[in-house]
Amino acid sequence: MPINILMPALSPTMTEGNLAKWLKSEGDPVEAGEVIAEIETDKATMEVEAVDEGVLGRIVVPEGSEGVAVNAVIGVLLAEGEDAGSIEEAPAPAEKPEPVAEPARETPPAPGGVAERPPAQTGRGERIAASPLARRMASQAGLDLAAIQGSGPKGRIVKADIEAVLAGGSATPSPAPVRVPPPAPAAAPSAEDQTVRLSTMRRVIADRMTESKTTVPHFYLTADCEVDELLKVRREINDRIEGARVSVNDIVIRACALALREVPAANVSWAGEGTMTQHGAVDISVAVAIPGGLVTPIVRNADAKGLIGIAAEMKELAGRAREGKLLPEEYQGGSFSISNLGMYGVKSFDAVINPPQACILAVGAAEPHPVVRDGEIVPATVMSCTLSVDHRVVDGAIGAELLGAIKRNIEYPPAMLA
Repeated sequence: MPINILMPALSPTMTEGNLAKWLKSEGDPVEAGEVIAEIETDKATMEVEAVDEGVLGRIVVPEGSEGVAVNAVIGVLLAEGEDAGSIEEAPAPAEKPEPVAEPARETPPAPGGVAERPPAQTGRGERIAASPLARRMASQAGLDLAAIQGSGPKGRIVKADIEAVLAGGSATPSPAPVRVPPPAPAAAPSAEDQTVRLSTMRRVIADRMTESKTTVPHFYLTADCEVDELLKVRREINDRIEGARVSVNDIVIRACALALREVPAANVSWAGEGTMTQHGAVDISVAVAIPGGLVTPIVRNADAKGLIGIAAEMKELAGRAREGKLLPEEYQGGSFSISNLGMYGVKSFDAVINPPQACILAVGAAEPHPVVRDGEIVPATVMSCTLSVDHRVVDGAIGAELLGAIKRNIEYPPAMLA
């Protein structure tokens, strides 16, 4: 009998993803373990392998579809001797569960004071088949799903149907929710203005950073680190060791890892409900800018690795991060984060904590400054480092002890080579 190809869950927290590309067409033979499609998550593009051999009998969810729910049917695989006629009754893509309002209760207002409408229904009380993305687009545009003819499987309303209605204006708008008028009318958009839909990655970043700044009590500690010795050690390693390409950031990773081993009370994460996780390993997440956002590949057990090993691992992780080829376990987790904007000339900044982690170090540019040494003013290269800390699990004294250990390691890197 036909085998349904389901939208896979690429991580424990994944609820939906984008079907970026089909690598097979309807009618193509498929071998077990062969890559047949690519799924885009908020952080990477992952490959979907066939679980059995056969023929791709039907593509249910076309490539480019967004917001496809986990376990939704995205295609159907035919076994030997079966034909397309045997999949006429194949189920449509699974819907993500939506809340149903109880008759005796009022639907609570959604964030922003706008009440959520219950799922669209026909005049007979039947639920209208529509993809999650189509429902969201219709809700935002004030369209009545009952007035839209779906072109998807079994008449399901999909993204293209909503776009067609918006382009032709042929649907009956549903009653718009009551909104509080702004204090002053907004200016009409200029000819250059346009509304751009956020990518999955950008939406996840927006949600996580909003959560962090509204629920995590941040406090900040800043230290200026003299890095002349660090720059000297880096130059000597790269000049004298064949193939070595150690960066300032690699040395900062090592400095933070050894500091966390020295101050384990800071190597923790908020676990909710009055608990925290004390991490046994020192896993450093490093922010890497990629098109459309950023990703944080993790150097696992960084305290047990040397500078050259960290440099090689970060180069490989950053390269695959920019290509969207990281595996979920390579960017999920971590016990501490580093964000370095010094290469952009940023002197200092306060980074937003990456929940559930408790700390993130913001690294600024190394610049020449006058400093007082042995009672005399002398030139030095100074780099500003700011530690953002979750006060729920790390107190000021522990944060200060950690930053002091990081500063000590950065200012005298030979101690990290022991």
